[in-house]
Amino acid sequence: MTHYRGDPDYRHDQLPCTGVLMVNLGTPEAATPKAVRRYLGEFLWDPRLVEMPRPLWWLILHGVILRLRPAKVAKAYQTVWTEDGSPLLSISRRQVNAVGAQLRDLGAGNIEVALAMRYGQPSVDTALQALHKKGMRRLLVVPMYPQYSATTTGSVFDEVSRVLRGWRWIPELRFIQHYHDNPAYIEALANSVREYWREKGRPDCLMMSFHGIPRRYFMAGDPYFCECQKTGRLLAEKLELADEQWQLTFQSRFGREEWLQPYTDVTLRAWGKQGVARVDVVCPGFSADCLETLEEIDEQNRELFLASGGKEFHYIPALNDRVEHVDALAKLVAAHVQGWEDVAPHTPESLAACRERARVMGARR
Repeated sequence: MTHYRGDPDYRHDQLPCTGVLMVNLGTPEAATPKAVRRYLGEFLWDPRLVEMPRPLWWLILHGVILRLRPAKVAKAYQTVWTEDGSPLLSISRRQVNAVGAQLRDLGAGNIEVALAMRYGQPSVDTALQALHKKGMRRLLVVPMYPQYSATTTGSVFDEVSRVLRGWRWIPELRFIQHYHDNPAYIEALANSVREYWREKGRPDCLMMSFHGIPRRYFMAGDPYFCECQKTGRLLAEKLELADEQWQLTFQSRFGREEWLQPYTDVTLRAWGKQGVARVDVVCPGFSADCLETLEEIDEQNRELFLASGGKEFHYIPALNDRVEHVDALAKLVAAHVQGWEDVAPHTPESLAACRERARVMGARR
């Protein structure tokens, strides 16, 4: 027999709310091999991420990868770890708090915003339970990936669905699939680049580096490549860049198979050898700075470009909790909850009456 989670603490006079679940990728709890091994074990076991027969992948993952990579990856995390811990987690917390405050200012209704990480903590399960206790009866899921991919946004949907399968009272559900061409998001990106250039000057070329995926995922129908291309084109148009002034590339490939090209590191090496003096790199697919931007781009790829003959390398930070980014996210949420808050408005008096009617019929609370 299947046992579903109930709601024994439900109160008939509790004000129902709309829950907004903002989900990013995740991070280990500490920059140690043990914590990284635990995180990588969960992350790399996701079948959305690695499409390989499970028995074969289990042998590779546990027999090779989780024996060799945690120590190396932990060292990389140590270079970006802060007093607040993981940069991704601390930035994401600030984003959630700021978006919640902005939604209140917009008068979007009784909305509670929670943070979850797809892998690690706070988990999707933990965050949904917290929203449930606050009276959530409607749920909007916001994957913090501007461009859709089955490996990221699709995986968030899988996990939310997995958790809700165990609930007795499932909330109404909406899901933001992507926002890669959202005008406010594009404008926030453009403003961050303009602001950086006003302070630091302009480069010979602007590189837009996105996280890669295996090419066969794209050939199988994943729209990620196309959405990255559209984001890059729209950003270049906003910045009024000529074709030769910018390049879109893909980073973070793993394993031996072909991934989306052109590759970030290969391109930077070639530019250094060709005499490109200054490169600025922006990562529009990352809503918050993390290991892939702070260590892979701003450390590894910086060293690679300079060692190949380049003179200046500048990394333009992710949007993080910039005012324009928070405003864009809050307006995106407000647009997607349209219609919900207009249905059956509640007052303290109506809730009290509801509780009294339930009490008369034998309810405990």
